[in-house]
Amino acid sequence: MLNLHDRDWKEFYIKDIFFINPGKRLTKTNMIDGNKPFIGATDSNNGVTAFVSNSNISEDRNVLGVNYNGSVVESFYHPYSCLFSDDVKRFKLKAISGTKYHYLFFKTVILQQKCKYAYGYKFNEQRMQKQMILLPVTNSGTPDYDFMEQYIKEREQKITQN
Repeated sequence: MLNLHDRDWKEFYIKDIFFINPGKRLTKTNMIDGNKPFIGATDSNNGVTAFVSNSNISEDRNVLGVNYNGSVVESFYHPYSCLFSDDVKRFKLKAISGTKYHYLFFKTVILQQKCKYAYGYKFNEQRMQKQMILLPVTNSGTPDYDFMEQYIKEREQKITQN
């Protein structure tokens, strides 16, 4: 079984790990009912606040939606195509295409920063870019994406066995 304490860890800027892309404002009056999830700055329902048939430049999939407004720093993995509110940033891994397991690992790592941010101190894009996160690393000092994936897979398997 993989152990977090058996690894070397190193700090990285979020901007060096992720592309950070904005959402797009879509008001309730402009929403058209449909089947596409609309991701808002909430802490529940995997970020889904409505289902729409609209389209805009925020449409994305296989990303981590990270709130900078509302429920600040809350984040959810979205493997499906959805639209993102302007209160949610879309984090897409730079070095690899990323799997659900990578994004779930990063969700937990990013949530460790929640205590720093609140109503008066937003987790805005500038702060996101400069925020350091602690990651397991390979012998060469790069993020150990294989370890992250295997670690989450083990946890998932353990949960399904119980």
